[in-house]
Amino acid sequence: MRKVKYTQQNYHDRLSQILTDFPKLDDVHPFYADLMNVLYDKDHYKLALGQINIAKNLIDNVAKDYVRLMKYGDSLYRCKQLKRAALGRMCTIIKRQKQSLEYLEQVRQHLSRLPTIDPNTRTLLLCGYPNVGKSSFINKVTRADVEVQPYAFTTKSLFVGHMDYKYLRWQVVDTPGILDHPLEERNTIEMQAITALAHLRAAVLYVMDVSEQCGHTIEQQLQLFDSIRPLFSNKPLIIVVNKCDVRRVSELSEEEQKIFQELESEGLPVIETSTLTEEGVIKVKTEACDRLLAHRVETKMKGNKVNDVLNRLHLAVPAKRDNKDRLPFIPEGALARKKRMQTDAPKKRLV
Repeated sequence: MRKVKYTQQNYHDRLSQILTDFPKLDDVHPFYADLMNVLYDKDHYKLALGQINIAKNLIDNVAKDYVRLMKYGDSLYRCKQLKRAALGRMCTIIKRQKQSLEYLEQVRQHLSRLPTIDPNTRTLLLCGYPNVGKSSFINKVTRADVEVQPYAFTTKSLFVGHMDYKYLRWQVVDTPGILDHPLEERNTIEMQAITALAHLRAAVLYVMDVSEQCGHTIEQQLQLFDSIRPLFSNKPLIIVVNKCDVRRVSELSEEEQKIFQELESEGLPVIETSTLTEEGVIKVKTEACDRLLAHRVETKMKGNKVNDVLNRLHLAVPAKRDNKDRLPFIPEGALARKKRMQTDAPKKRLV
């Protein structure tokens, strides 16, 4: 009986550990829940964990039944056979979970390699077509080291770099390139970018390549911008025109220049940059950070919490009684000390 109970307890502990250690999709931040749904398929993941839970309950029941039978065993041989049957049935139950366990092991390994993205902190999001220079930009402004190659889809997952601005920590998220086609036809790599855009409270940098070296025309890049623009609603947005060392906006045709002027008239800043010569990179960084800080303050002011804080603040502004000028009163001792310091300064310097 002790052997059966010991085996059951061991299986129970290990399976419970698996169930508690894997994140529950309903409890994590919606950004992570959506990302996991894109990467591992939510239904498959929940089924696998469900199977493990069922296996745990079955093993508990098998042990309970066989221990009860052993109590009434009429010989040592009968009890030994019951023990063998109990252990055999437990092992069979676990063997049947082979596929679920293998799948969960793959998910575990992949999860451990995912970057830690804090969905609530100050974030800059880079998005756009493949090969327009997003990874080069993140390498320039942060301490990240993202692989850069002259072909599409070098970046296959989300990359995160960190930087400092105004004594605050910022994270810069490099998303894989998004191709312009309907949401249903997008693959896993592109869907990660969409998820990040939808859930992170970030300033969005839409990177464009006006030199068209990325293999996509300016019209196609603008079409993509229009198609995913609803995701940017109530997020600060900046259009980064990259590779200006090859071709500038001023060198484009009048129609194309007009499009950029229209965007600027809508209040969207269009900044020319070159990650090769580092021209405009710092300007984009400061503009994006300032806009996001202002946006965060604005949203906090609209919230309910701000009223409690404002009630505690009181700024006294004295009103004038008459037209007399009342100069600030400075004691004579303080004035004399100030005078002495001014005259003694040269002596001190000499010494």
